[in-house]
Amino acid sequence: MNIMIAGGSGFLGRALTKSFLADGHQVFILTRSSGKMKDVHAVLWDAKTTNGWGHLVNEMDVIIHLAGKTLASWPWTVSTKRAFHDSRILPGFALAEAIRNATHRSRIFIQQSGINYYGLNGNPADESTPPADDFLAQLTVKWEAATKSIEDLGVRRVIVRSAVVLAKDGGLLSLMALPIKLFIGGPLGDGKHAMPWIHIKDWIGGVQYLIEHESAHGVYNLIAPTPTSNAEFNRVLASVVHRPYWFPTPAFLLRAFLGEMSVLILAGRFAQPKRLTESGYRFQFPRPREALADLLG
Repeated sequence: MNIMIAGGSGFLGRALTKSFLADGHQVFILTRSSGKMKDVHAVLWDAKTTNGWGHLVNEMDVIIHLAGKTLASWPWTVSTKRAFHDSRILPGFALAEAIRNATHRSRIFIQQSGINYYGLNGNPADESTPPADDFLAQLTVKWEAATKSIEDLGVRRVIVRSAVVLAKDGGLLSLMALPIKLFIGGPLGDGKHAMPWIHIKDWIGGVQYLIEHESAHGVYNLIAPTPTSNAEFNRVLASVVHRPYWFPTPAFLLRAFLGEMSVLILAGRFAQPKRLTESGYRFQFPRPREALADLLG
């Protein structure tokens, strides 16, 4: 297959590309960098318009939208929040326009999104749960809406609301493990809030599963099926790397240092991958100990 990935030079894009290449697919990466990429077709774009690349959509079987500035960008100033918005929504508009103008359309469009859609509080959520009204939730609503028009073009559209993706190389795991490795780790705040996570192999496996199953459409939560609190996650992490599990880091200190960004580590709502498991997908790493032992043990 010919596969186009917007945001393919990022952490998730690189991991997904490696898997696609191993399976013999051709991968086209939409990038704003002029540097060469090994074994892939690097295509320059401005992440705003279809100029210079839109015609390539005619050759694609799969298009994946992963573009977006990482939320782990401190501090969250007005300009940073605008960058969160523009780096997600504008590429979505451009991809939708390219598909609308194509004479041959891809059979599936994958839209990356986030588990933050469900907000920071409440009962366990699934794909039928309505969005919250906080900043991250409403950002996610707009992110998804930017490509909604694709559904009217006869293209199968799948939205993957992803949890924190755990991997050896890239992502947040190395940063999350650092305090514990330095013997100062413990729960963040009271540790009772949800820690949404998924192993990189299950994230890739989930995306590939949804591509291959023609009946898959709409929203799917890509999150491990075992609800895990922040305290439990850090306790298991400490055990895996053979470090003590000490006192909690006070929430007020984290809020003072990180500001609004502190919600990423001090709040969270439990969610379930209901539609993915009901469709038949089987997780390789359903529990945190198995996942962390594979990555850090």
